[in-house]
Amino acid sequence: MEISALQKERAAYLPKLPMALRGAVKVKEGKPTHSVDNQDEIKKLFPNTYGLPLISFEPGEIMLRKRVNVGVILSGGQAPGGHNVISGLFDRLKQLDPENRLYGFLMGPSGLVDHNYKEITADFVEQFRNTGGFDMIGSGRTKLEEVDQFEKGMEIIRKLDIQALVIIGGDDSNTNACVLAEYYAAKKYGVQVIGCPKTIDGDMKNDQVETSFGFDTAAKTYSELIGNISRDCNSARKYWHFIKLMGRSASHIALECALQTHPNICLISEEIQQKDLSLNDIVEYIATIVAHRAAQGNNFGVVLVPEGLIEFIPAIGRLIQDLNDLLATNGDEYRDLDEEAQWTYILDHLKGKNRATFATLPKEVALQLSLDRDPHGNVPVSLIETEKLLSDMVGVKLAEWKKEGLFVGKYAAQHHFFGYEGRCAAPSNFDADYCYALGTSAAMLIACDKTGYMALVKHLTEKSEDWVPGGVPLTMMMNMERRNGKLNPVIRKALVNLNGRPFQAFAARREEWARKTCYLYPGPVQYWGPSDVCDQTTLTLRLDNEDREQQKK
Repeated sequence: MEISALQKERAAYLPKLPMALRGAVKVKEGKPTHSVDNQDEIKKLFPNTYGLPLISFEPGEIMLRKRVNVGVILSGGQAPGGHNVISGLFDRLKQLDPENRLYGFLMGPSGLVDHNYKEITADFVEQFRNTGGFDMIGSGRTKLEEVDQFEKGMEIIRKLDIQALVIIGGDDSNTNACVLAEYYAAKKYGVQVIGCPKTIDGDMKNDQVETSFGFDTAAKTYSELIGNISRDCNSARKYWHFIKLMGRSASHIALECALQTHPNICLISEEIQQKDLSLNDIVEYIATIVAHRAAQGNNFGVVLVPEGLIEFIPAIGRLIQDLNDLLATNGDEYRDLDEEAQWTYILDHLKGKNRATFATLPKEVALQLSLDRDPHGNVPVSLIETEKLLSDMVGVKLAEWKKEGLFVGKYAAQHHFFGYEGRCAAPSNFDADYCYALGTSAAMLIACDKTGYMALVKHLTEKSEDWVPGGVPLTMMMNMERRNGKLNPVIRKALVNLNGRPFQAFAARREEWARKTCYLYPGPVQYWGPSDVCDQTTLTLRLDNEDREQQKK
């Protein structure tokens, strides 16, 4: 396989491990844990894996040994660093016993169910160290939630003599890992299940998981692109650039990119929800800033829009909940209709304020809200052109204001959606190190005969040698949420904390950024050079850590 000059250099990079994982390892167990909410319900659903203690690894004196075959699955959307998780897992398994074997199930969880796999060997893994993407074994969004799937998976697990399964994914994927761990424990199949926190959206974090892998690289990659567009914007001085960013369920990427680049406007979905803002309120907010800058002779600017914004507008969020229930029960008869008939069908079945909200939306947007849900029951918000909807509505508002003498400038918009550009970027030094440590921690959890855990690494704002690896029980992060019209146990998503330092740092500067041109140009993700450029964490993580330190006082 032909590789680039960068790939050749990057292959030689040696990820830095915490001191606790560099040699012999000692296991330290904490007190029993409980779920983040709905304790009684979660305990009843997970009697065999509930209440497990937190685990941390420390430097030890005796090298652990274990003979074990392991399967690994990449689940959900791609995130930079996944290959290094597998590399760390592979290397430590071979240290535990050279005869240990690692099997990668192809194209996500479906590979386990359909018995599609590949043995990961030393020669094979070398091709993928420190690279982006999930192309080593591929990924998919198949959910593991049915007994038939679990039993079908057991067939190949028994055939390959696998004793442990590592599922690398986001909140939904790790929810599946939690369910699978409980099922195999209840059946006494002797199969360990370990999760690993992945998502560029940044919504897989809590008191134990400081950040998910891939967020660092993706946010820096998008920030580079936003910086490039901002520089072009400030050069041509004739366009408003509306940039939609990944982040369906939370605005962490938009917030981090705002802190990195200082755009004129950044919408934070969680704030819009808290303030109960309407779509028109948002349009007026943007139009007011556009008009203010135009009065100064600045007919240009940059607007950041979270991918999932539309769901956080309270009136539309309530509409979506109603639509979810409607489509869950009547989806089959709805799907066979043409667009006009679909529009009429929904209007006939909605009532009250939700019906009124649906009727006032542009028809194409309203029908996009009614598209088939993804495997997790979510609206496919990436297909909704929220950035274009906002820019068009701002244009209409400004045209009205111009007639009234309230707008004196020119307005022209450009649209961008940054998604795939960041998902498979070559991992930053942080993500390369972090992921390798996560994979190594997963192997150590297996070596310690643990199941129902997620591998974790803490104290990430410290130097990598001072990071603290370990494991957190998957049930500790669970609560009950409404999905596809019914309550289900799921890992709680982390939304932007409006009282946290990252948002407060943004809020303190955004008025200045709106009025003035304060663009910051972070440049490309760096891999070698001065550590104050190459090895820095995201601003979000640093500010979150300041919050944690303050809470300890």
